[in-house]
Amino acid sequence: YHIVEKDTYSVVKEKIPEGKTTCSLCSRLRRGTLYTFADEIGATKMALGHHRDDILETFFLNMFYGGTLKAMPPKLRADDGRNVVIRPLAYCNEADIEAYSQLKEFPIIPCNLCGSQENLQRQVVKEMLQDWERKSPGRTEIMFRALQNVVPSQLADRNLFDFQSLKIDDSATPRFLDVMNL
Repeated sequence: YHIVEKDTYSVVKEKIPEGKTTCSLCSRLRRGTLYTFADEIGATKMALGHHRDDILETFFLNMFYGGTLKAMPPKLRADDGRNVVIRPLAYCNEADIEAYSQLKEFPIIPCNLCGSQENLQRQVVKEMLQDWERKSPGRTEIMFRALQNVVPSQLADRNLFDFQSLKIDDSATPRFLDVMNL
């Protein structure tokens, strides 16, 4: 393994006004650092530590604030096709990882940018998911399972499903339902 040290903190503090969320720039800088270093050492695969809760939080952030149904897959080819990102902890929940880390006495490397800002949308979503789990134990597992069981024809994305060309089976007898007069 390699430890890559890069001063992204100064760049983020310089570019992002006080009181604004630093997450988007910080994550882009980290990814850029990883991809650059991977190129330098000839690596084509990177393992990241995202877990099930990160994936669900990202899904809801994208849906609530970005208007897209997407998250972070366990395995992803980079847009340029040169690297593959794997997330070996994708199916593990955060609480189990935390308990294991404490048991093994892994060191925690603090970051005074990530998660320490007030009113972060990710923190709000995290609290929402935790509240749902408290009220209905097992709900987050069911939601994560839903991300693995997508039915494109039951959504509304014309790029995933050809609704316009959809026709009935020619052998079926046509019948119409007048929903206005039900």
